[in-house]
Amino acid sequence: MLLTLLRAKIHGAIVTQCNRDYVGSITIAADLLEASGLLPNEKVLVADIHNGRRFETYIIVGEAGSGVIGINGAAAHLVQPGEKLIIMAFAQMPPEEAAGHVARVLVLDALNKPVQTMKLSSGLTPPDAAGRHVSKQDIKPSENQG
Repeated sequence: MLLTLLRAKIHGAIVTQCNRDYVGSITIAADLLEASGLLPNEKVLVADIHNGRRFETYIIVGEAGSGVIGINGAAAHLVQPGEKLIIMAFAQMPPEEAAGHVARVLVLDALNKPVQTMKLSSGLTPPDAAGRHVSKQDIKPSENQG
């Protein structure tokens, strides 16, 4: 069995351009890709915070330092410049790997400059003999009764 977990995310990206005539994809500035851990040609799920629309596409690299977040091709009909997006990539992994997985989240300001980087742990222990996971929050130290 494989689990699908968030791998990397850019939160609060502001659309800087839309190009309906381009072949397709989302253009993301190279420095934002590096900071977020997202990769060129990687499949991403994009959610528009303003209208709730979601679409999938792949990443192409934009000029480093430009702050570019460009929506290209058919997806350019779904968003407008100035709208705020969440860009997410996921990875499939076995439960043993998922237990220790940490996702990277890059939060951007209104100029598409990084303001925060977070690492999100799955919060799971490795699976027990029955394949069940227990949240680390649910594990409490045993009380001595004697």
